[in-house]
Amino acid sequence: MNAARDPAPPLIALRGVSKVYGVGDAMVRALDGIDLTIAEGEFVAIMGASGSGKSTAMNIIGCLDAPSAGLYRFKGVDVSRLTRDRRALLRRRWIGFVFQGYNLLPRTSAVENVELPLVYKGVSAAERRRLALEALARVGLEDRAHHAPSQLSGGQQQRVAIARAIVGRPAVIMADEPTGNLDSARSREIMALLARFNRDDGVTIVMVTHEPDMAQWARRQVHFSDGRIVADTARAEAA
Repeated sequence: MNAARDPAPPLIALRGVSKVYGVGDAMVRALDGIDLTIAEGEFVAIMGASGSGKSTAMNIIGCLDAPSAGLYRFKGVDVSRLTRDRRALLRRRWIGFVFQGYNLLPRTSAVENVELPLVYKGVSAAERRRLALEALARVGLEDRAHHAPSQLSGGQQQRVAIARAIVGRPAVIMADEPTGNLDSARSREIMALLARFNRDDGVTIVMVTHEPDMAQWARRQVHFSDGRIVADTARAEAA
């Protein structure tokens, strides 16, 4: 008989992670020894009031910040021990980002905005353009490829941002209040896109939101308060 293989490590694993800003009387403990595991293919909504620690947790998971204490492993790699440059490499290879404010370059076209992550990866110009147009087609914006952000609606700009997040085929998309600037109809469109990529492509979604109706799209909800996880609930299926 073949020896049993060790199970694959979880995509994301935080163990006793704390984050402290400032010193003395000015010290703020944004995270207070949290444990969190997220498996590949999950759709997780991270919720909590302002100052609860949810955005700090997202920044650490997305390798935009480092914990003050504790262990963070991404695909089994101890991120806590990586240099800033190595964290940047991990981020470019495995993580896509979608922000509330879209973060598109205003003087470049939609397709050029989508190409940006591939520029940092050293992909050739012709291949960048092909992959960017393919990503825009997947979010229904192939006919807006050469429009500037100012020529697009808020919902269209967020779809460009999603195309930019998926163009490098990441393992996880970090979505920070992705519907915060949109009306209810456009919000549902964006959530349906994220849910489709999660379902069809197996992309893990970690979404920070304060909107309960948006969190219903996730199959798991993690609630933060005062730098700690106070609830972690899973559902059989999303809304």
